[in-house]
Amino acid sequence: MPSKRALVRRPGPRLAEGLVTHMDRRPVDPALALHQWESYVQVLRDHGWHLTEVDPADDCPDAVFVEDTVVMFRNVALLARPGAQERRPEVPDARAAVEALGCSVNGIRAPGTLDGGDILKVGDTVYVGRGGRTNAEGIRQLRAVFEPLGARVVAVPVSRVLHLKSAVTALPDGTVIGHPPLVDDPAAFPRFLPVPEESGAHVVLLGGGKLLMAAGAPRSAELFADLGYQPVVVDISEFEKLEGCVTCLSVRLRELYA
Repeated sequence: MPSKRALVRRPGPRLAEGLVTHMDRRPVDPALALHQWESYVQVLRDHGWHLTEVDPADDCPDAVFVEDTVVMFRNVALLARPGAQERRPEVPDARAAVEALGCSVNGIRAPGTLDGGDILKVGDTVYVGRGGRTNAEGIRQLRAVFEPLGARVVAVPVSRVLHLKSAVTALPDGTVIGHPPLVDDPAAFPRFLPVPEESGAHVVLLGGGKLLMAAGAPRSAELFADLGYQPVVVDISEFEKLEGCVTCLSVRLRELYA
């Protein structure tokens, strides 16, 4: 059976200093953020996910956004080389975590840059956002690692948001969802469904048709329910102030087999 394993990382005391690029900075409440993170983690556990907590990186404000540190395809982990130099110290402990789980490990090398949030997997298709944090050399290296494993790598432009998965994610049937004003090229995806709210574009597939999504997108949740899915809603408002979403707070390792 496919695994339901995920990496998570506890928010640190400097969370409020996290980078922001496409929005104005707003005050972040670290205590509330920790409470929201604990609720997010509990939802994963309640739906059968086995969690590995990556060691904290208290000197790295953005470390809670663990998805940016590593990309998985089958049992192969590709360690990121974040486009923001300040975030590169987050990667070594992520490496230790995937090694402990028995993954084969590769890494992006200079001058390549790649953030995990720029990767959207739909079946064997790996969409890669080319934008502020991921460059052409990073995409070339990702192709070299994943294409021999059967991946089809498709590069798409990202200019309106921080990462590709800030703009789009995908439903269980492979339909890509996004809020149109934030998507550079909806035609890049064979099936694209517009959603009415920005945070409605972000879902984590929990299994069994259940979609983990943010509380700030009630109309999108209603749309998904009409399509036969079951939204599972969490409040991540403090992380949204830092351009975070439900996908970037974990790394899902779905293809590790026992």
